[in-house]
Amino acid sequence: MKLEQGQIAFVSGAGSGIGRALVLALTARGIRVAASDIRMEAAEETVAMAGPHAQAFCVDVSDPASMEAVADAVERDMGPLDLVFNNAGVAMHGKPIHELSLEEWDWVIGVNLYGVIHGIRAFVPRLLSREGATHIVNTGSVAGFQVNPDFLTGAYSATKSAVVALSEALELENRGSRMGVSVLAPAAVNTELHLSERARPERMGGAFVRSENHFLGPLIEIGTSPDAIAAQVLEAVEANRFYIMTHPETRGWLQRRFNRILNAYPEAAE
Repeated sequence: MKLEQGQIAFVSGAGSGIGRALVLALTARGIRVAASDIRMEAAEETVAMAGPHAQAFCVDVSDPASMEAVADAVERDMGPLDLVFNNAGVAMHGKPIHELSLEEWDWVIGVNLYGVIHGIRAFVPRLLSREGATHIVNTGSVAGFQVNPDFLTGAYSATKSAVVALSEALELENRGSRMGVSVLAPAAVNTELHLSERARPERMGGAFVRSENHFLGPLIEIGTSPDAIAAQVLEAVEANRFYIMTHPETRGWLQRRFNRILNAYPEAAE
């Protein structure tokens, strides 16, 4: 898909990190962007940085009604969409899965997994109805392909693995259509992921402090810049690449995991 001035894009999680970088990269190309976030003030900060091609919207991606409402509002205020970036996500690290409360599970599944499901349901029919080329990008993680043995990422990895599977299904089901599909799988990126509890929806208890995530801060501070990730994403959209693997050093992580799987098969009888 060729990215061109005048196209319209939707980005969730646009108030910081990769989402904000995507908004800035898209608007720099003259693409109009619906910058959405559960924190309206953060979305408005992004829009102030992006200029007149961006408009702020408030959305709780974990709430299907909120996602449907923002899809309607974007089309009403800006026009039919060409690009969708289901990017919003939250951290759930630093705690064994058997110790996680149901409230923690509800939150991480609600945002990371249901957020993508709700985005697919709200936007894919609209993208498929367009006459020209469209594209959807779901933000997963390298954690969707392997579980980090040191950082207690089980719940986070579970949701991101599901995002990878959903994206693979979406791509397979729509081959031959005018809609392209990609899944983004970064590793350490200098974002505010470790502070994602500040954006927990009110209906799930509201903002709070989850100290278990905070060890990530120094680790991701030296990670890849969100701007570099955004540039890789837009390049992949134009090339219609499905997997967007942004960190070459993670190849060995995946190789070890897949070798373990393949080695679990008994050798076929001669």
